[in-house]
Amino acid sequence: MSQNPVFLSVSAIRLPCIVICILLVIVNFRAYPFGFHAHRVLNRKAVFALPATMLVFYKNHLDFITERSIDPDRRAHVIEGEAARHFLDADHFGSYPFTEIPRKREKAIVRYSLDTLEKYGMLPWAIYDHYQLLVKAFETMDAKRILLYSAYLGHYVADACTPLHTSLYYNGRTYMSQGIHALWETRLPELYASTYSYITGKPEPIDCALEKAWELILESHLKVDTIYMVFYNLVDSLTADRIYSHEMRGQALQRVFSADFSGVFHANLEGMVERQMRRAVNAISGYWYAAWHEAGEPDLKPLVSGSLHRRLQRFMRSEERAMKQNGSQSGFQRYR
Repeated sequence: MSQNPVFLSVSAIRLPCIVICILLVIVNFRAYPFGFHAHRVLNRKAVFALPATMLVFYKNHLDFITERSIDPDRRAHVIEGEAARHFLDADHFGSYPFTEIPRKREKAIVRYSLDTLEKYGMLPWAIYDHYQLLVKAFETMDAKRILLYSAYLGHYVADACTPLHTSLYYNGRTYMSQGIHALWETRLPELYASTYSYITGKPEPIDCALEKAWELILESHLKVDTIYMVFYNLVDSLTADRIYSHEMRGQALQRVFSADFSGVFHANLEGMVERQMRRAVNAISGYWYAAWHEAGEPDLKPLVSGSLHRRLQRFMRSEERAMKQNGSQSGFQRYR
């Protein structure tokens, strides 16, 4: 098989598969905070893709939209059913384009049962539900709920643009590839998101919130095989000291994929992560705009106020205290 020029620049020494497996078992990849940085970036960038009629309100509460974007991850271990909202193991149900899965939740429940769907993922319906909540918030001009549901909807839409959120093999097809999920969606954005272009133009038109959710999931799933192909080619051609390094994560020294390995992996993905993050920004702003449009395009100027900003800041602080008091720090761990 012909090799990519980047592959030719690395050592040809091959590690026995058993050694790779042992190394991967002892590495605590779950110590990565799950995509917090990426979710913050995506919600923040989506605000600036909005038209002027919405931008003033959203920009005035930019920090709130940014910080609340990670709430769905933080509550995944403390709210029943939350974890299932972040993924869809589409390949459990059949082959692409997964026509076996009814697109409407009620029909899918009839075919597979609610328990099965909660086991293998509810992502498209989580997007639809939060879109509907956002429409209602716009209709009632409830500023706090507009911002909260926008932040949460942005999170789930971003998940749909993450290829490994669409596969049963989200964190490895073999022991050799364990940790690949955190590598793609956390490690690479941490290292490279600041170099990406997020210029997307106008918000993406969305006629049907549920159909768009499925469209995003299907587009993302097509990239799963490429991610694994690139990963396996690299692991086959690099020594362990090129693959791993030790870095401080919080207050702990942990073994992680090295910046060197991450850089080569990123290069061989040929812009995939940047394209998917830009896709997410466009889709997030599109959902926000579509909800506002469906609600009758209400004037958001009356909602721009300093008192609301202060109330939201107090809300954020109280939420942080409640999170700590409830012992839900496990919500910061990688879950799905």
